[in-house]
Amino acid sequence: MKTVSSRMESIIVLYDMYTTFFPKVIDGFTEKDAKKRLNTKANHVAWLTGSLVEERHELTSILGNKQQQTAHEIFKDHKGIQDEITYPSLDSFKHDWIKISPTLKNILLNITDEELDTPFEMMPGQTFSIYELITFTTYREASCIGQIALWRRLLGYPAMKYD
Repeated sequence: MKTVSSRMESIIVLYDMYTTFFPKVIDGFTEKDAKKRLNTKANHVAWLTGSLVEERHELTSILGNKQQQTAHEIFKDHKGIQDEITYPSLDSFKHDWIKISPTLKNILLNITDEELDTPFEMMPGQTFSIYELITFTTYREASCIGQIALWRRLLGYPAMKYD
């Protein structure tokens, strides 16, 4: 696929990989296992999954197409894991992922260099370019998918299938 900005070419390759890895990495998890933390403070699969979906929606919104996942209230403002919350099903997160991914991809394919260079205030006193935000979000997707892949093994599931 051709991108408007050449800087986005490799990002799109990664984006497509993570788009397909997401449903594969959560495949087969029971809802009970998705909420296990194995007596640690680690983020469980349900939180990691919802957080990934939230960040795709957040990036889409920042780039001009306001959308929210079904579980937005649980994850808005980058909320960490909450022990007292009943997290939605992985199927619900998967549905929202499938819905948002083509919209965000279209935006990323068509973003211009000028738009990529636009400053974005991540938090008070921390300004990044939109390009830096996109690259950070891309890195974070790899990290979260990797954590879910590790949970697969820790909870006795087979490794993620790449086919």
